[in-house]
Amino acid sequence: MELIPPQAPLRCCLLSGGSSRRMGRDKALLDHPAGGSWLSHTLGLLAELGAPISLCSNHPSHRQLAEQLRGSSRLGQGLPLAASLQLIEEPIPPQGPLQALGHLMHCHPGERLLLCPVDMPWLDRPSLDQLQRSAEERPRQLCVACDGARLHPLLGIYPASEAMRRDLHSWLAQGHRSMHSWLARHTIHPVLLPASALHNCNRPEDWP
Repeated sequence: MELIPPQAPLRCCLLSGGSSRRMGRDKALLDHPAGGSWLSHTLGLLAELGAPISLCSNHPSHRQLAEQLRGSSRLGQGLPLAASLQLIEEPIPPQGPLQALGHLMHCHPGERLLLCPVDMPWLDRPSLDQLQRSAEERPRQLCVACDGARLHPLLGIYPASEAMRRDLHSWLAQGHRSMHSWLARHTIHPVLLPASALHNCNRPEDWP
């Protein structure tokens, strides 16, 4: 499947629409040891890449926090955010990250979408840099994070080409919702990253 050229603009897309049922409280608003919440910390990390950011969530509290950050014009270590943060409401009812990715592709056609979940609190800048380098070297492949044992499809770079948007729209229209099943239809390059950076926190015991 033809993808968009490697010089296509990069956009960071933060997924923050989960219900946090297993955690028992809103994960995005948990305190992060580096300061702020998981949500503000991850926004700050993505802002370091210098690309526009889209926050995809239908939680009013998430959108309110993002508005406050955007209104303050600066985040974290003096990183500008006001001009680059866009709030996107997840489709209702939410049906998982694959549906959210399809919506983001519709909102940002022709861009390379760096998809990132809010519940990878140990994600770091070197891992994001490695993911971005891999995508630039392999413009005809989907670059997805891998810890050496399994893929982590919520962290990857997905080109929103016309062909890719049509394919995902058709897949969703058939009732499919599995990221792994959709990825199996495409050429993927697993980007090996430290397992510690990809640790996904879903339950209270996963988080110190």
